[in-house]
Amino acid sequence: MRAAVVYFPGSKKKEMTEISRSLARGIESQGVSVDLIDGERDINTKLTIYNYIALGAVGTTILGGKIDPAIARFLSNSGMVAGKRSFAFLVKKGLRNTRTLRVLMNAMEHEGMFLKLSDVFRMPEEAEAIGKKLHLE
Repeated sequence: MRAAVVYFPGSKKKEMTEISRSLARGIESQGVSVDLIDGERDINTKLTIYNYIALGAVGTTILGGKIDPAIARFLSNSGMVAGKRSFAFLVKKGLRNTRTLRVLMNAMEHEGMFLKLSDVFRMPEEAEAIGKKLHLE
């Protein structure tokens, strides 16, 4: 099985990178091959080959409810993602993180991804613990 942790760091590059790496470590502890993909840099990456996709973002406003429009473009150009099991996550920023998470989940579901779980992380340790417990199949 192959998994991808795709993240869009936005204004919280250091925190998002650390949390994404921790999540990938947690998933790898289950014996799964994981690729870490920076969605802002690796814009031509195809996700067709992955069985499971974790997608992370940071809200673009302090009041929440908005994500980078590049996320939707990335997903629409990343190959066959419809039907892929997936996990949505955010790095805590500002207010209304659940509203921002819902916007991210809607973008993923619009592309036909099957969301199994979602979460908002404050620390890398939380991400690694969740990665160890994710049901990837």
